[in-house]
Amino acid sequence: MADRATSEYRWRLGRSTGRVAGRVCSALFFFPRGGSAQVTRALSQALAGTGWQVRLAAGSLGGPGAPTNARSFYSGSDVSAVDYSPALRFADPLAAPVPFQPSYEDRPTGPDRVFAAVDDAAYERLVAAWAEALARAGAAEADLLHLHHLTPAHEAARRAFPSLPIVGQLHGTELAFLRVLAAGLPRGWRYARAWERRLRRWAHACERLIVPPGAEVEVAAPFGLERFRLRGLPSGVELDRFRPRPLAGEARRAFWQRWLVECPQGWDEHGQPGSVAYRDEELSSFASGTILVYLGRFTAVKRLPLLIRAHARAQARLERPAPLVLVGGHPGEWEGEHPLKMIRQVGAREVFLAGWRPHEQLPQALNAADVPAVGRGGVRARARGGDGLRPTRDRLQHARAGGDRPGRGERLARAPRRRAGTGGSADRGRLAGARATTAAAAIATRVACLYQEVVAQRQKGGAEAELRRDRSGG
Repeated sequence: MADRATSEYRWRLGRSTGRVAGRVCSALFFFPRGGSAQVTRALSQALAGTGWQVRLAAGSLGGPGAPTNARSFYSGSDVSAVDYSPALRFADPLAAPVPFQPSYEDRPTGPDRVFAAVDDAAYERLVAAWAEALARAGAAEADLLHLHHLTPAHEAARRAFPSLPIVGQLHGTELAFLRVLAAGLPRGWRYARAWERRLRRWAHACERLIVPPGAEVEVAAPFGLERFRLRGLPSGVELDRFRPRPLAGEARRAFWQRWLVECPQGWDEHGQPGSVAYRDEELSSFASGTILVYLGRFTAVKRLPLLIRAHARAQARLERPAPLVLVGGHPGEWEGEHPLKMIRQVGAREVFLAGWRPHEQLPQALNAADVPAVGRGGVRARARGGDGLRPTRDRLQHARAGGDRPGRGERLARAPRRRAGTGGSADRGRLAGARATTAAAAIATRVACLYQEVVAQRQKGGAEAELRRDRSGG
């Protein structure tokens, strides 16, 4: 009762002076690292403008000030953190009282095991930890839950707060995981079918499921969901943060010199930031060449080997160099071949590793480049007017195996040649490609309407059930 009273007080304390539309308890199972954390943060902040109060339960790693620390990353939001740091002290991070977060990706180099290798005992401990986190975040006094991804946080919500309606949100990685399962179980995925059933159960427990625009059909089929329950919404872009402020000439070269020579953060197979650095003379092409930039993690679906091979092929045909900078790759995490190995293998001397950078610094990289090449900055890059180079996401098993459809590498290789031929100036400074519908505030308004729809539907269902009980004499 004391916990409930404390939670209720904190909800009142956080209430804005304006109209309060409702209370939502949001949850992101993973510590801040990928794009879903950026989406969660931007949406939580923007929802305040719609009248919705937001409390957040989130995974966390590292102490205060660390970029993966939930309270630091979501600064300004009311956060209940699930700290995964103690699990790293165990020889087997899954054996910890609160196991280290699993992943949809299978990376033997990281502490986060693929979900399909996590047994029932570790799963139950994760569910228990997240039930406590949701309680601390005030779920008992919320009007609904907004749960990002399909994770044990869903099971915690089903067990601890069964009366609360759930709005789920997919970020693409779940679908990639299911595609791998459909293609055949990889070695070591002992518990894959149990997790497959869980993902489907959690999807069915959502009143509404937010999915990337155009993915409704792809989501409906594997989960067996009715289309009306799926809502296609873009993740949103912080347009003010990514406003174009293009760098040119010596200023642009000086920027890349800081990132690649003076303060390098690139990392090799040992995962140590700064272990990949460059000499000043290696950056000669940055002064006048067209610069391509990739922003994102080093996961299979990003298809970096294809991008690197295509760039090397195009580079051989260009009259002048067009450097490609890979910004990202969380230290020590990659799927398949390490990009540095591929760079050496194909002799891609104009491909550079800049390492993982804070979200706040990514606009600088975009403004110091000409052509965005997919990844974490894909949507943001289009917001600043660039069209980017986007290797099509084919079946995940092809990406993991390094395979590709015939001719795709050739088509991708022609793309930087076409862009480099323009000198890149047309891309820099263009904001014409930005659409108002991608702004975080506009997405928050649509999400708020969805919340109201779900709450009203649940209230109507409850009223009808009560009326039926009254009529039956119950």
